[in-house]
Amino acid sequence: MSDPIRIGIAGLGTVGGGVVKLIEASRNALAVRCGREIEIRAVSAKNKSKERGFDVSPYAWVDDPMALAGLDEIDLVVELIGGAEGPALDLVNQAIANGKHVVTANKALVAHHGPAIAKAAEEKGVTIAYEAAVAGGIPVVKALREGLIANDITRLYGILNGTCNYILSDMEQSGRAFADVLAEAQRLGYAEADPAFDIGGFDTAHKLTILACLAFGAAVKFEDVYVEGIEHVTAADIGFASELGYRVKLLGIASREADGVAARVHPCLVKREAPIAEVGGVMNGVTVEGAPVGVTVFEGPGAGEGPTASAVAADIADIARGLRQNVYLTPAKDLDTRPLAAFSGLTGTYYLRLTVIDRPGVIAAVSKIMGDAGVSIESLIQRGRKPEEPVAVVIQTHEVRESVMAEVIRDIGALDAVVEPPCLIRIEAV
Repeated sequence: MSDPIRIGIAGLGTVGGGVVKLIEASRNALAVRCGREIEIRAVSAKNKSKERGFDVSPYAWVDDPMALAGLDEIDLVVELIGGAEGPALDLVNQAIANGKHVVTANKALVAHHGPAIAKAAEEKGVTIAYEAAVAGGIPVVKALREGLIANDITRLYGILNGTCNYILSDMEQSGRAFADVLAEAQRLGYAEADPAFDIGGFDTAHKLTILACLAFGAAVKFEDVYVEGIEHVTAADIGFASELGYRVKLLGIASREADGVAARVHPCLVKREAPIAEVGGVMNGVTVEGAPVGVTVFEGPGAGEGPTASAVAADIADIARGLRQNVYLTPAKDLDTRPLAAFSGLTGTYYLRLTVIDRPGVIAAVSKIMGDAGVSIESLIQRGRKPEEPVAVVIQTHEVRESVMAEVIRDIGALDAVVEPPCLIRIEAV
C-alpha cells in the first residue's frame, strides 16, 4: 500500500464536521479502495472549544487556516470556509503556490475565480476538485469530467437550489401563497433567515457557472449570466401552468449556441411528464444532453451534511488514487473567453399573465401589440367576468425572440387597462 495522503481541513461547520466523521468512519474501506490511507493531520476553525459532536484532539489544531497551506505534513487542503473572497480565496491560492492539492465545496469561490485558480493549479501541477460545490451528493461534476468525457455536450439544465424547488413544489401541492410557503421553509430550516441569495436565483447561477465552464470549456463569468428569481411567481401562475400541462421550476440552463455559450437562470414552465418536472421538494436534478450519449438525467439530494460530505470525500479519494485532470478538462489557457451569447437573441415560447380591467377592447389592444411585433398567440385563457373589475388573462405564445418579447411586455404594461405589471415565464422545451 502506498504512503498515506495527509489532509488538512479548514472549516468545521456542518460540512466540515461531516467530512471528518465520514473519513474516520470509512477509514478502512477508503484505504482498500484507494490503495492508501487517508489521514486527517490538521484542522482549523474559529473556535477550538466548540462542541461539534466529534473529537478534534487527534488532529493538530491550527488557529489560522492559512497555516495549513504551509505545513510540510499536509499534501491536500480541504477548503470549507466559504465565501468568494477573503480567507477562502487566500488559502486556496497559497495552497496551490505551495504545491498542495485542493478540494473545495465553495461554489462562490469557484464561480468567481475558477479559471484563474485553474491556471495557477495547472502551472503548479496540482489538482483542484470541486464536486461538492454543485448539487451536493449528485456526482454531476464527476460525470462530466469522466463518464461523459468523450461526448460533445450541447446543453445542460437543472434544478440546482433545493430552497426554490421546495417552495415551488409546495405552492403547487397546497395552493398557498409564495410568502406563506417561504416562511414555512424558513421555520423548517430549508431557507435562510435572509433568503434573497436562494430565491433570487444567485445560488443557482453560481452552480450553473461552474457547470458551464466544465461542460463547454469556456471561461464563463458569473456576472454575465442572466439571473431571475422566483419572487414574482404566484399560486395563480402555478395553477394556470398546471391547467396548461406544465409545472413551474427554477432552472439553470447552459447551451452551446452559434455565437458562443449561453447561460441563464429563471423560472420555467416545463411539461409535467418531463423528468426534471418530477424532481420535487428539496431535491436537485440535472439533465445533460450530448453526442453520442443522448440525454442523461441525474437526481438526488443537493445539500446537507451527508450528501455534501460524501462529495468532498469522493474528491479526496480521487486525488488519493492519483487521478489528475485539468480543472475544467480543457486546459485553462485554452478556455473560450468569448462573451456569453446575448440573452436577448435567444428564442422560445412564453407564458404571459395579465391582470386587466374587464372592458371591451382590452384583448383587442393586447392582441394588436403582439400582432404588430410578429408574436403569434397559441392559446388564451380569461378567468372571471366582472365588468370594470380586474380579471386574469393568460396567453401562451408561439416561438419568438427574447428581445421582441421584452418590447411586447413593455408596451402591454403601459396600457391603461393593465393594472399590474405583466408576469412573464419562459416555457422551456425539456
